[in-house]
Amino acid sequence: MEVLEHSAYTDYEWATELNRINLILLGLWPENNETKQKKLMSDIRVILIFNIIFWSCIIPTLHSLLKIYDDIMSAIDNLQYTLSIGMALIKLIIVWHKKYEVLPLLNMIKNDWLRPKTSKERNVMLKQARIARIFTIFGFLLIQISAVIILVLPVFGISMRYRTNRTDPGRLLPLQTYYLYNVSSSPLYEITFFLQSFSVMAGSTMYSGTDTFMSMLVFHVCGQLENFKTRVRNLDKFQNFAGALSASVKDHIRLIRAIIIIDDTFNLMLLGLLVYFGILFVLYGFLFVSIVTQGRNLSLARLFLFLLGFIITFGHMCLYCLLGEFLVIQFDGIYEAVCQYEWYKLKPKQAKDLMNIMMQTKRPLNLTAGKLFPMTIAMLCNLLKTSGGYISVLLARRN
Repeated sequence: MEVLEHSAYTDYEWATELNRINLILLGLWPENNETKQKKLMSDIRVILIFNIIFWSCIIPTLHSLLKIYDDIMSAIDNLQYTLSIGMALIKLIIVWHKKYEVLPLLNMIKNDWLRPKTSKERNVMLKQARIARIFTIFGFLLIQISAVIILVLPVFGISMRYRTNRTDPGRLLPLQTYYLYNVSSSPLYEITFFLQSFSVMAGSTMYSGTDTFMSMLVFHVCGQLENFKTRVRNLDKFQNFAGALSASVKDHIRLIRAIIIIDDTFNLMLLGLLVYFGILFVLYGFLFVSIVTQGRNLSLARLFLFLLGFIITFGHMCLYCLLGEFLVIQFDGIYEAVCQYEWYKLKPKQAKDLMNIMMQTKRPLNLTAGKLFPMTIAMLCNLLKTSGGYISVLLARRN
């Protein structure tokens, strides 16, 4: 038994370690029975990160945007950084605010891993955890590669952004910013470069970390829903049918509550991400069409960075919609499993209890953006179609 318990705890640690490390670094990982001192240190870490990024990057990039807003190339170059870092700060504040509301869900995940289960149920949970882990590793590496490119190349005098005499009078910095002091003189230049580097690395970590944290929660729930569907199909194999059905109903209600917690935690963040993705998609689309039709000057290095930024943004948007789609598919599977069950062979009381599960799955729960838009592939297609219309509007005004 000790070997089994150790194996279960090892599985739990493996499934959550990457997201736990990311959120601990940012001060966002909630813990049970957290001491006041530890909670204070986590809050100080969040406040410190927020203020460094806000005052060293957000304000200077916005100041720069006010000076170059009439130059479309400079504005696009500015907004791809300003919007991304701003969105990362919004994610930081939302997850920090909802930090302890997610704690019951994390406790549920731990209990699910530690409680006795069949080898088939464990394999399903490991499969879902493996998918979430792959998304975490791939997303983190991709966004950190782009951050390193932005930060390292300027050290060697290689600019990865559109430079003008309005906002770049002196030494090269990673971001398009405008400061009230002479940033070209030492040691102000070195301090500013360090603050921008810290902001980009921290911003990319919180941008990717919050998304992969949400994906870990959703994939775990999907695994539990898949196991629940299997138990529903095999209810007749239990010796105590009434007890098995009662436990299934309670388990179903528990999973519904978990989805509600996830949606309540992340729906505002997803709404902001919809707006953010729509704006960036329009700007990137306008830029690429302008390059093709007018042959605008754009170095291969900057084109590569734009393409990498688009892939990251589009990939994360696809992830949000896929998570919502997976939940819908799992709920549909439970509904079909209940409908296909030979309920007519049951006693009236048992059939009535089984109907409770069917009624709960008739309207599947899913992730939403601000409780307004369901996060599905269909919603993503509509968003791309709408954003494409705005690209044509920008092109028409340019002409």
